[in-house]
Amino acid sequence: MAANTTFSLRSILEKEKLNGTNYMDWDRNMRIVLKQERKEYVLDQPIPAEPAANAARAIRDAYERHVRDEVDVTCLMLTIMEANLQKQFLNRRAHDISNELKNLFQKQARIERFETNKALFHTRLTDGNPVGPHVLKMIGLRDHLERLGSPISQELATDVILASLTLAYDQFIMNYNMHGLEKTLTELH
Repeated sequence: MAANTTFSLRSILEKEKLNGTNYMDWDRNMRIVLKQERKEYVLDQPIPAEPAANAARAIRDAYERHVRDEVDVTCLMLTIMEANLQKQFLNRRAHDISNELKNLFQKQARIERFETNKALFHTRLTDGNPVGPHVLKMIGLRDHLERLGSPISQELATDVILASLTLAYDQFIMNYNMHGLEKTLTELH
């Protein structure tokens, strides 16, 4: 069953190779697959220095696992890139490729951050619509900003969500503020 799940998730990567205009989608899909395979850490953590020969077995095993996972992730990344990008990154490690791609596509990320912020601060619940899906959408936008490297605090996110509600929720908002209710974002819905 696990092999089928991995195969199914990897199939999302085959839909579209990295071509220079789709970095954010490509990176998000790759991270989904790597998270499921428990190898996402390779993108964010460089391979540590090789442990001494007399290091504890657990430390040597962790190092060897990181090296193996890094090879797997690097090969995966290269196979889901167009040929011109493959050639550019052929002799690099996954962590370095990830950082270079981030820098290369920073402008695209800036635009996506702007659009996500805009959506977060302009989204309003409309009369007659349920509050649950609205709050979940807002939480998703907040989480997306965090993944883009632009996190907002829980307190600000709560304020933005409360401000996005209709007048019908004014009594709830007043009670929330007066009684200092401390709820997580998911508890708001």
